[in-house]
Amino acid sequence: MTEHTLTPTRTAPDRQPRFGMPLVAMAGLALLGLPRVILHDLHVIDEGTLLTALLAIGPVLVWIAVTVLRHSPRPFLTVLLTGVMFGVMLVITHQLLWDTAFEGAPPAIGTGEASTLIPRLAAIPSGLVTGTAIGAIGGLVAWGATAVRRRAPGTG
Repeated sequence: MTEHTLTPTRTAPDRQPRFGMPLVAMAGLALLGLPRVILHDLHVIDEGTLLTALLAIGPVLVWIAVTVLRHSPRPFLTVLLTGVMFGVMLVITHQLLWDTAFEGAPPAIGTGEASTLIPRLAAIPSGLVTGTAIGAIGGLVAWGATAVRRRAPGTG
């Protein structure tokens, strides 16, 4: 008979996630931007108000703060990818609320069944670029804040 011995299970060494933060955490941060999108598409808030500005800028400030406070080794990438995820969520939300957002009269090019297809398709890259641009700008701020924090005495 063969004797079996139990060996302790090896645990993976603690590693930072490839993108500086777990993807699920970045997705959670990206979700913070959806209330403004939903409230705007449902016509609950209007552009140009203080509330709208807070709902637009606040989530990005949270992305930056969490990234810097977690000491992400890749702050630009972390916030950029959070912005990309937000862009995907933005596109999905706009598509789901399309008719409500345009109060039953969506933009159209020409007439016929496909007349609303081009504007609807054009909204897809638009949302992706918006999320990516927000992430890139926020990522630059996070990168700069991280650099300043690393150079400050006593912050390691």
